[in-house]
Amino acid sequence: MRIDIALLYLLLRLLGKLPLRTLHGIGAGIGRLSLWRHSRTAHNTAVNLRIARPALDDAAQAALLRAVMVESGKSATEIAKIWGNDAERALDLVREVRGEALFDAALAAGKGVIIAAPHLGCWELLNYWLCRKTPMAILYRPPRIAAVEGLLRKVRGALAPEQVRAEGAGVRTLYKRLAAGGTVGILPDQKPRAGEGEFAPFFGRDALTMVLLPRLAARTGATVLFAFAERLPAGAGYRIHLLPAPEGLADADMAVACRALNRGVENCVELAFAQYQWHYKRYSADDRPSPYDTQNH
Repeated sequence: MRIDIALLYLLLRLLGKLPLRTLHGIGAGIGRLSLWRHSRTAHNTAVNLRIARPALDDAAQAALLRAVMVESGKSATEIAKIWGNDAERALDLVREVRGEALFDAALAAGKGVIIAAPHLGCWELLNYWLCRKTPMAILYRPPRIAAVEGLLRKVRGALAPEQVRAEGAGVRTLYKRLAAGGTVGILPDQKPRAGEGEFAPFFGRDALTMVLLPRLAARTGATVLFAFAERLPAGAGYRIHLLPAPEGLADADMAVACRALNRGVENCVELAFAQYQWHYKRYSADDRPSPYDTQNH
């Protein structure tokens, strides 16, 4: 392991000894500072919130932006608690699970399960919880720094999912796993590359949406469930949610399927709105004007 990665791992272990409430307090401060500095993250978040909540007046928009930036900061610092401890100890922070019977029934059916996990709440803890229930493969894009990949494997430990690269061979691996009745996890709100998606409404505005997940569901007959780990107030822990997929997600018409996919993400977000990764440039596309360009505001 590279020396810088080893030092980062040591730092995670040290910070992981702090109470979750303390880490969340530090994260909240970071979020407020980012807002005060008018950072690019705060700008992108504000743009997205105006799109998603157009009926709010300026005061309500400002209050929502503050709440979202606080939760964004918490998501950055809580990772020390998740990655800096043994996975089983991290799972002690799960206080409640809603919808577990849906997951158990999908596993028992033996037709494969696709977990659609949006950028919402604490998705690393969700990975641990899912992997304790069943072996799982997740589709991912490799980090820009190759050495970080080794760090991810080390911190995830015994409950690490199989990491499948988002490329041809990796996609074939997902099909094989589902055909054998296995479980795979995909980020349903990950913006696809140009030519690999379909525009569909997301909180009232078209966003480039992946077609991979609906195609996997249509071709394998696997059950699709949406899932996320909600952050509870005052560092109290987390609540796992599992929700059924909206009707139409496995439709052969990709326009219909992608609308259903985005509705599934919206259903999750509405349960913990401020905890969504609202700084993600979800509405940008190569062939359309970007709402995030400063000159457009």
